[in-house]
Amino acid sequence: MKSELKAKFLSHLVSKKREGGFTLIELLVVIIIIGILSAIALPSFLNQANKGKQSEAKQYVGTVLRTQQAFYMEKSRFASNLADMSQPVADSTTNYNYSTTGSAAGAATPATHSLSLGTSKVTALRSYGGTVVLTTNSTTSETNTTGILCENNAPGTTAVAVGTVSGTTLACGSGSTQAQ
Repeated sequence: MKSELKAKFLSHLVSKKREGGFTLIELLVVIIIIGILSAIALPSFLNQANKGKQSEAKQYVGTVLRTQQAFYMEKSRFASNLADMSQPVADSTTNYNYSTTGSAAGAATPATHSLSLGTSKVTALRSYGGTVVLTTNSTTSETNTTGILCENNAPGTTAVAVGTVSGTTLACGSGSTQAQ
């Protein structure tokens, strides 16, 4: 009887090893879970490339704003184009067109502000813009420059709306917020 019991037990172990794989339902559940997780992570992953491209525009527009402030301190006027400032950034890159406004050399009334734009060429990227304005301290009559960098709320090829000035406070125009 003992040998018969041993034979049945070994037979059971051999047949059990043959049935040790995964069922179709178990495989489908795993595939569905992986699909859901990748659907959640993929948009975030793909957006990282756009963030890198947008950082170019932030840096370039910020550079133009700082260069405008330095130009004003040196020449008592804002540059009317990038060439006046010895081209601190390129007029155009793969993803953006850059421009700035100010007052022409010898203008009777110098501009009190300068607008610098980084307008997206690609609909998946946000446009950036900034304003540098003159502010006067009421007690000391000192003139200073102040700037703000704004980004469009939505991606697209639309230029950033001009910022508004209220006293010494700058704000971004409609459809845009201050860039971080």
